[in-house]
Amino acid sequence: MKKHILVIAQYFYPEEFRINDICSEWVKRGYKVTVITGIPNYPHGKFFEGYGLFKKRKETYNGVEVIRLPLIPRGNNAIMLALNYLSFVVSGFFWKVFTSLKADYVYIFEVSPMTQALPGVWFAKKRKIPCYLYVQDLWPENVEIVTGIKNKLVIGLIGKMVDYIYKHCDKIFTTSESFVKAIVNRNVEKSKVEYWPQYAESFYQPVEGLDCSEIPNDDRFNITFTGNIGIAQGLDVLPRAAEILKSKGFENQVRFNIVGDGRYKDTFVEHIKQMKLIDMFNFIERQPAEEIPIFMSHSDAAFLSFANNELFNMTIPAKLQSYLACGKPILASASGETEKIIATSKSGFCTQTGDEEELATSIINLMSLKDEDRKTMGKNARSFYERNFDKKYLLDKMDQNFQ
Repeated sequence: MKKHILVIAQYFYPEEFRINDICSEWVKRGYKVTVITGIPNYPHGKFFEGYGLFKKRKETYNGVEVIRLPLIPRGNNAIMLALNYLSFVVSGFFWKVFTSLKADYVYIFEVSPMTQALPGVWFAKKRKIPCYLYVQDLWPENVEIVTGIKNKLVIGLIGKMVDYIYKHCDKIFTTSESFVKAIVNRNVEKSKVEYWPQYAESFYQPVEGLDCSEIPNDDRFNITFTGNIGIAQGLDVLPRAAEILKSKGFENQVRFNIVGDGRYKDTFVEHIKQMKLIDMFNFIERQPAEEIPIFMSHSDAAFLSFANNELFNMTIPAKLQSYLACGKPILASASGETEKIIATSKSGFCTQTGDEEELATSIINLMSLKDEDRKTMGKNARSFYERNFDKKYLLDKMDQNFQ
């Protein structure tokens, strides 16, 4: 008889998160998978077309049964975001009370908010089944950064909730080694916490010969960022670096392609216009994840950055695995775990978080390399990915926990 995995993930298809692929792979491996999620509204802050409080609340995706709990969409301000987080927990509580669903395991895919783990913990406790938590964002640290809340009472209460969740999970998986240490420091047994890095979906690989009209085919050096455009991404370092490049005469030689959407996008675009740098930037609407390798194939380098915060030094962003898998040289404005991976893999240049002078210098250095040397960096990236983030190896490892 197939084992039944109940997945708790506030975000799920058509929202683009790795849990979509993980669940699809589990179905292929013979598991029955049910996902409890919300009505899709990330990152735009409003319900996706075709979805709503009374529309498409149940569906099947790649053999995965999807049940959508009612929630308030994220909107575009802190109050709406808080209501979004809270509404999922309230809906999850009532779902837990009234559901007749049975499962063998609970698996919680935790990107912010950590609050989404509560319905999973409650369900596992009620059914007396193992509960696994996959931590992508550390709380309460992430709350302080994203919301700016510094109130010790509020942060203390969130900390107690986090400790409650950790205590009632049988196993905690993390996306970085640094997260393991941080969780153990909250008095969690070390044997309970395990590093299980993210992999990139199989379509992330080097591709050639496919058209991409959004990135002009000219002599400019194309540096491409893909993903969510938020405060945490620290993208303000790019226009500052662009200003330096412009002052050195590189204005017509470099193009920054920004592929994606997010709460900070409008402000970011306006900021670049005010700096009179818009000619160096090419904004492209959010794309299906499957299309990203095509954009990478028309780019000379992939870019990622973080806002300057100790928490982000501990984080390995999901896009790093995607970039490595696409076999492209990487430019990063980041420290800690990201810096370590780029240095070890010899896949590009990583400068200190937020340092525009260093970043501008790295861009010039990368541009000045021979094509062959940049190709070697790209090959190093793909090779490192295959050795460290192979999908089959990681899913086999997770399977051992389900035996």
